[in-house]
Amino acid sequence: MPPILNRLWRRVRTTVAPVPDISATLWLETLQRYPFLAALSLHDQSKLRALSALFLHHKRFHGAHGMEVTDAMAIDIAAQACLPLLHWGDPAKALAWYDDFVGIVLHPGEAVAKRQTVDEAGVVHEHEQVLLGEAMDRGPIMLSWEHASNGRENTERGTNVVVHEFVHKLDMRGSGEPNGCPPLPAGFMGARTGRGAYEAWWNAWEPAYADFREAVIKAERFGAEMPWLDAYGATSPSEFFAVACEAYFVNRARFAAEFPGLVPVLDAFFKRPVVAH
Repeated sequence: MPPILNRLWRRVRTTVAPVPDISATLWLETLQRYPFLAALSLHDQSKLRALSALFLHHKRFHGAHGMEVTDAMAIDIAAQACLPLLHWGDPAKALAWYDDFVGIVLHPGEAVAKRQTVDEAGVVHEHEQVLLGEAMDRGPIMLSWEHASNGRENTERGTNVVVHEFVHKLDMRGSGEPNGCPPLPAGFMGARTGRGAYEAWWNAWEPAYADFREAVIKAERFGAEMPWLDAYGATSPSEFFAVACEAYFVNRARFAAEFPGLVPVLDAFFKRPVVAH
């Protein structure tokens, strides 16, 4: 490992010690598998490595259907899960956003869940739903390893199931039910009151969601071109938030071109440092 990376790692790790180490070899292999992680500055990579080590210290992985979860797989998941928290200061306080669960269940591929719905007449209907991931309030997170590990193709498409499900956890920190707006910090985007902060949030998100939903409807019903962002985001404001965050983290340039009005809002929420030009 280059000396500069070792120095950065030691310097950052002292702020979160004592935590288990992530070997340099495994960490570099993770970076190579995910272009959006490799694109981070060396300092941010070192911060993310330390944050991921602390994450791994507190979480437990389980493989479904006899799947063995290796150290490399766990590190891959941890790095992607911690990416939204990268600029939130003290690692222990940042990871508190994920303190309502311990378990992470990896399935080899898609999972099938049995669901029940009740219609207006009170009749219960049972159906099966195919899932790539699922986040439950005060419960574990389920992920499809097939989709979580497809780093290069997902980067191009702006999709990431790990970011998606962990962002749902952020969204749930308010009422327990995701609604597309996580709890906002005091002074968010210069707002003087909590109400002003939420108004600033929804003033950006509501029109963006309405426009995106209309574009998806036109594509599905009338043959217009399908938007680049995953159409699943059109199913609800909470899914639009999660899908938008996927793209924001893994393909920022394309996301900024598609949704320029959402970039400053997400930059403010995720406390992305302002880069001087």
